[in-house]
Amino acid sequence: MSKASTVALWTFCAAVLIFLLAPIVAIVPLSFNAEPYLNYPMAGWSLQWYREFFGSASWQLAWKNSVVVASCSALASGVLGTLAALGLHRRDCPMRGGLLAVLISPVVVPIVITGVGCYIAFAQLGLLNSLAGLIVAHTGLGAPFVVITVMAALSRFDARLTRAAASLGAGPATTFFRVTLPLIAPGVASGMLFAFVTSFDEVVIALFIGGPEQRTLPRQMWTGVRESISPTIAAAATVLIVLSVTLLAVVQSLRERMEAQARSGSPLPKRSPKRSR
Repeated sequence: MSKASTVALWTFCAAVLIFLLAPIVAIVPLSFNAEPYLNYPMAGWSLQWYREFFGSASWQLAWKNSVVVASCSALASGVLGTLAALGLHRRDCPMRGGLLAVLISPVVVPIVITGVGCYIAFAQLGLLNSLAGLIVAHTGLGAPFVVITVMAALSRFDARLTRAAASLGAGPATTFFRVTLPLIAPGVASGMLFAFVTSFDEVVIALFIGGPEQRTLPRQMWTGVRESISPTIAAAATVLIVLSVTLLAVVQSLRERMEAQARSGSPLPKRSPKRSR
């Protein structure tokens, strides 16, 4: 590839990146606007919208619900997704491809269809208008991310380590918690962070399942956009942007740790053949 082609390619990529990020970056200054309008140019700078965000009872209830639901669903997704990945990683797993397709289907199925299905099912189970229903639904959305990241971590895992632990008298539970889990922990943590972000930013299922007391932060923002547009929404969006960037940085750090661990990990030495006497 010539130098001119390389420059043109990088210019095109930079233009696409600016086109995608410009609307997000434009929101951040508006959250400091001194006037109650979302427009440029701004009359001045003020922190009043952040004070309203952190001081309003409705916004704090939405923030609390989002943190509780996202944390619980991320924890449940981590446990269930790790167990599913361990089962799918086994060579003797029957119908491995079909089970994997079913487990990752929430990522592919449109979220509106998932919301309608959850509404019909949870109405019969009495889980509507409850945080428990939101946690269960968001666990289904976050578990596929844990399955994918843990299976990627298991692909670099040396199975001979578990056999060596078993030969030394360790049981399955001891082998998992002291050998397998420490080595795949970065993959589990990455999947749980993805599940946390997915739950924290989800709004469609929250509209179907949650009631007035179960408003999450994205649902509160959506309601505010419909009823009265205020720079407080921009302040909430800025908080979400900062949180998302921080979690993505943590995920990238965990990914680099996994790659470094895979490069530095040395396989077990092969047994030398016994010499015949």
